[in-house]
Amino acid sequence: MENNFKTGYIALIGRPNVGKSTLMNQMIGQKIAITSCKPQTTRNKIMTVYTDDLCQMIFLDTPGIHETKNKLGEYMTKVAKSTLDEVDVVLWLVEPSTFIGAGEQGIIEELKKCGKPVILVINKIDTVDKDNLSKFEDAYKSRMDFAKVVHTAALRRINVDEVMNAIREFLPVGPPFYDEDTLTDQPERQIVAEIIREKALRLMKDEVPHGIAVTVERMREREDKELMDIEATIICERESHKGIVIGKGGAMLKRIGSNARKDIEELVGIKVNLQLWVKVRKDWRDDKTQLKSFGYDVRGIN
Repeated sequence: MENNFKTGYIALIGRPNVGKSTLMNQMIGQKIAITSCKPQTTRNKIMTVYTDDLCQMIFLDTPGIHETKNKLGEYMTKVAKSTLDEVDVVLWLVEPSTFIGAGEQGIIEELKKCGKPVILVINKIDTVDKDNLSKFEDAYKSRMDFAKVVHTAALRRINVDEVMNAIREFLPVGPPFYDEDTLTDQPERQIVAEIIREKALRLMKDEVPHGIAVTVERMREREDKELMDIEATIICERESHKGIVIGKGGAMLKRIGSNARKDIEELVGIKVNLQLWVKVRKDWRDDKTQLKSFGYDVRGIN
């Protein structure tokens, strides 16, 4: 290992649905965090690790910072803000726009207090006229000084290497904290649950996905063949939602299971027999006891 090897923690901060999880997955070269076109897809802080000959980058992908409507929302925003205290570098992802609303201004105030190098990442540049990029950049730079500004389109992997080069520039010198083959702190069971939730997010209507959670009750590889049996439950808030999740003749549940199984098989490396059930837990997003049972640290939530 070289004497100038660098290691550090990097927070990905931004409004919901700005592309944080997509960018993180691209930087580590493997899908760990789930993504969808719907906001608030990421609910927990997810750690991933990228290691090469020059550095180790430990990414903390956070839930989007947003105005909270329930205890789950409070938890997500608390996690995102507290992460700023734990890192060496902050990536603030924004969409290409000259409009800086109250949500962005709130993030700016948090970033000014954190005392860490902040790299502004203007994402989704493939959706706008490139001639306007300097206007978008100037709008943000007028509100805050940034250590660096990078333009990217994470979904198409445009300028992702430039983002990583910018991060490397501000990492402290030091030995790696994790083995070079470490990818994430997420237990395999948790990744499986999130894959199932991602497929539901992508397949169902807007009013249902935010009210669902997934628990994995059983994951066991058979002794007599290369096959893993997985049993999981999709939790929803209302009886009416349960019917939508199941679908006519069970069609929606079958689609969710079929789509999820492909990604799960890629994750575990063998064939999977996936069994899904649906249960109702009324208003679970506003119930601290139920949130805790789903693995959320609700300390500090009113």
